[in-house]
Amino acid sequence: MTEVAFHFNAPDKVGYACRLLRKAVGAGSRVVVTAEDALLRRLDVSLWSFAPLEFLPHCHSSAQQQVLAASPVVLAPSLDQAPHHEVLVNLGAPVPSGFERFARLIEVVAQDDDDRQLARHRWKHYADRGYAIIRHDLALKDRT
Repeated sequence: MTEVAFHFNAPDKVGYACRLLRKAVGAGSRVVVTAEDALLRRLDVSLWSFAPLEFLPHCHSSAQQQVLAASPVVLAPSLDQAPHHEVLVNLGAPVPSGFERFARLIEVVAQDDDDRQLARHRWKHYADRGYAIIRHDLALKDRT
């Protein structure tokens, strides 16, 4: 069963996703990131520029097969094109269709009320289906 984790209270969803992806890639994980196209474009730009001396290899799910195979991070508006099923990071509003094929799912939730409300619906969806949910409150982490 997919391990589901929610990372709440991200002050900057895209910035937090960049740091999360850097950590995942550093640990040797392969990650698919899903969201709406506009948010994936913002993430793509941020992955090129968030740390001046670092580069996180990534590509879009429409890239050629050899590029997909070599990229530890794949940006995918639809999971139908996911090249693997290791880690899924959801930055989007809906429950990702096909999330259950992944070993891990990480939901990133911003501090704004709209994003939190949408996250509550996703939480309920996973809980109603018997998924144990791990909760990471980023606001508490910043205080320590």
